[in-house]
Amino acid sequence: MSADVVFINGEVITVDKQNRIVEGVAVKDNRIVAVGSFQEVQDYIGEETEVIDLEGKTLLPGFIDSHVHLTMYGVNQLGVNCKSQHIESIEDIFAELRNQAEHKPKGEWIRASGFNEMAVKEKRYPTIAELDAISTDHPIIIARTCGHISIANTKALELAGIDEKTPDPKGGMIHRGHNGQLTGRLIEAANMYINSVAAYSEAELRQGMKKASDHFIAAGITSVHDAGAYGADSYRILQQAINDHDVRVRVYALVCSLNDSHKFVHKMVNAGVLTGTGDERFRIGPVKLFVDGSSTGPTLATRAPYTSDPNDTGILYYKEEEIYRILGEAHKKGYQITVHAQGDRAIEMYLNCVEKALEESPRNNHRHRIEHAGISSPDLQERMKALEVIPIVNPPFPYEFGDIYVHHYGERVNDMYPARDFIDKKIIAAAGSDSPVTHFDPLLGIHTAVNRKSQTGKDIGSNQCISVLEAIRLYTWNGAYASFEEDIKGSIEVGKLADLVVLSDNILNIEQEKIKDLKVELTMIDGDILYQREKAGQP
Repeated sequence: MSADVVFINGEVITVDKQNRIVEGVAVKDNRIVAVGSFQEVQDYIGEETEVIDLEGKTLLPGFIDSHVHLTMYGVNQLGVNCKSQHIESIEDIFAELRNQAEHKPKGEWIRASGFNEMAVKEKRYPTIAELDAISTDHPIIIARTCGHISIANTKALELAGIDEKTPDPKGGMIHRGHNGQLTGRLIEAANMYINSVAAYSEAELRQGMKKASDHFIAAGITSVHDAGAYGADSYRILQQAINDHDVRVRVYALVCSLNDSHKFVHKMVNAGVLTGTGDERFRIGPVKLFVDGSSTGPTLATRAPYTSDPNDTGILYYKEEEIYRILGEAHKKGYQITVHAQGDRAIEMYLNCVEKALEESPRNNHRHRIEHAGISSPDLQERMKALEVIPIVNPPFPYEFGDIYVHHYGERVNDMYPARDFIDKKIIAAAGSDSPVTHFDPLLGIHTAVNRKSQTGKDIGSNQCISVLEAIRLYTWNGAYASFEEDIKGSIEVGKLADLVVLSDNILNIEQEKIKDLKVELTMIDGDILYQREKAGQP
């Protein structure tokens, strides 16, 4: 049998049970048909076979981002990106917003994303008066990088029905100044609500989804666990985009809406669309609730007050009995369940619910997850192991946000996203970027998991450093395990899907401090080469 594509002369990191490193791989149709030495794959080279000489470079299983907001990342590309290199100040953001106001018809939304008050020279939030000065004819909304806080102008608040008399929603806050006047800042549930008001059109959603898929593939990501967007409509449109091949990455879709997640979960559970329904391109994942806030806001729920504020322990969306009422029922009906839980108080509440659910309705191989598992202290780690819960950690977070973590949580950074502890305790953890919260590049995630330094060079929980091979497994086989798909992807083995990525160098031989500088040379999904990096000098 002749293969369609044969890779030779490489460092093929298989991520199989033995962590074998071999020289070549043969692909026929959409499957891997041979793995081994050059001698073992050369028999698959025929007259029509494309032979790719890796020249010693690394070939890996396609990366799996186990927690990313595909739609949210995509539509963010349609507005102002506050993380753009040229944006250094609030005034730079305002200039971009003014430009949009000049070119958009009155009444259309003007959006910005990726704002971080600590990354601009003013070190503060924009004010409602400043946004009103840009336009009172356009609703304006600026989303903080965490996705849990936004700043809106008066027009946007009017469209959302929010004024000075509006009470804080459950699990959120409408921020007010000392005089009781609105500042424009919306926190947690209030932020999620205005996002539902500032809805994107179907055409915008489709455009954003395609952009996201293209960007992810160029980074070597072949599968994503989509962690939720804008409810049933975006869920439906995503499936249509996959069917039309606008979205080429494989999707394991968490049943979650950014606003009123419990209502969407309730609808899906009652509809009987069970975890695992679907195929190799789109599959239904776990049902998900938001329990607390963000690690950088900071709004995550902690057992002890923040180091930065002795009067603050964060925000909870639900009481423990409410979490159990929703997710306990889903567990009983056979669903995989998960929650967004960043702080140790939120994590503990969820683990209490999982424990109770398993006591009342025992189930083997449930693979219940916990998204983020931010501050996972040793006692919580032991409970995760006992309950066989899969934490989905965020390796790149300490790189962008590490200095903020030290400020807010002090020594607790040593227990944040604790990949080393999870591995040592034989807890299967997978990795997700949570993009657009931070960059989706898996190589940046691997780099940070190995080095645990912030972008300013500060050690951020260096006790949690792991090896390069361990970090690669977080982004490959473990991700497949978290979606019950380890039999078809996540490692380079005969019979598995031909989802592969080639790097620009040998990841095991370069200096660990330079892993983030590696590039993706080629991405293959389903046996098709969907991305190849242009070489210097090429047209």
